[in-house]
Order: sequence, then structure tokens, then C-alpha cells
Amino acid sequence: MGFHKHAYDFDTIVNDIVNHPKFYELKHELHHGISRYEHSLRVAKMTYSVTKKLNLDYERATRAALLHDFYFDSELKNYTTGETFKIHPKFAVINAREYFDIDEKQADMIRTHMFPICDRIPKYKESYLLGLCDKLVAAHEMYRYKASLVMGIWVIFLFNMMAIQK
Repeated sequence: MGFHKHAYDFDTIVNDIVNHPKFYELKHELHHGISRYEHSLRVAKMTYSVTKKLNLDYERATRAALLHDFYFDSELKNYTTGETFKIHPKFAVINAREYFDIDEKQADMIRTHMFPICDRIPKYKESYLLGLCDKLVAAHEMYRYKASLVMGIWVIFLFNMMAIQK
């Protein structure tokens, strides 16, 4: 599937998803110190670049990447944090199928993006690449956004402790 008659740019591929009201709700879901919407866009952009350069199925991979975390915290409120790592891809597939037209290859990409934490082995190169892109983006976000948040909390704590000592 590496050959494409038409080259589609990123915005053309994802336009219907990013403008969908249900997907837009991810702007209110926190994820790695930013919104899940922003995180998903970052993963989709990286997946688009990598799969296009490698002449893989970049259109379906980009759409799957955008939908890889298409779940809501309210759906996972009865699960522990550890369970959430394993189960959230299943919820993302359910939601992706409900609101968008995804095929089995895209479902595999979404379902296995947490490999090796999840219980399934990816079937496609694009599935492995989506998982890799997600981990790279998440590591950057955690370092950039969450680390600074944690540092800020510690600084405030230390200032409070110093104020108490006076």
C-alpha cells in the first residue's frame, strides 16, 4: 500500500476528525500536562511525517494516530491508573468506530499503540510506528509540561516551608 496516486497533506487527511464536535471535546481532557486533543495532534503529525517518508500507508496511519487516545476520563473512572494504560486503547477503538469510518488496520494501530503494555502484538509496520511516535511525543510532553509543573509545586512548597520557619 505504499504507492499513492494522490499525495494528501496533513490537514486534508485529518480535517473531518479535528473539526468533529465529539473529538473537539478532548480539548477539555488533560493528558501529559496539556489537552488530549493537542497530544493527539502532535502524535498524528509525527506519524504523518515518519510514515510518509518511509512510503507507508500514511493516510490511514495519520488518522489512526489522531484517534489513538480518543477516550474520555469519565469512561475510565472505575479503573486504576495501571489498568487505564492497558484498557484505554480499547475505548479509543470503540469511540473511533462510533464516530468515524475506520478499518481493521486502523483499529489495530489504535488498539496496539501501547505495546508491549497492551495484550496484543501489532500486526503492521504502521502500528509499531504509531506506538513509537506516541512514546516519543509523550516523553517530550512529560518532560516539557509535567516536569515544570512538578518543579513549580516543589518551589512553592519550599517557599512555604521557609516562610513557616521564620
